[in-house]
Amino acid sequence: MYGSNKRDLAEIIKKLCEMKGVALIEGKICVDHVHLYVGIPPKLSVSEFMSYLKGKSALMFFDRHTELRPKWADRHFWARGYYVATVGNVNEETIRNYIREQEENDRIEDGIK
Repeated sequence: MYGSNKRDLAEIIKKLCEMKGVALIEGKICVDHVHLYVGIPPKLSVSEFMSYLKGKSALMFFDRHTELRPKWADRHFWARGYYVATVGNVNEETIRNYIREQEENDRIEDGIK
């Protein structure tokens, strides 16, 4: 994700989090994955939220970028799975720093300065 696509996806994720009452504490959209540090209310399971977020964000993204639909016609916008960890063994600042560093790490791996 680059440029306006990246900005649009960030805006969509923020909006969807607000609509479900999920606190978006920290996030980073990298080239081929997304890191989110969120606070999900107890009434909502992690799997429910992830299904909602991935499903609705893909629909909203393609509504904004109809020119990209043919490119993704035979594939899914999001991968099937996701990784979840709870905060407990590390402090909040460690998680925030990790997420902030991801974009820089991706640039180094891709040879972009």
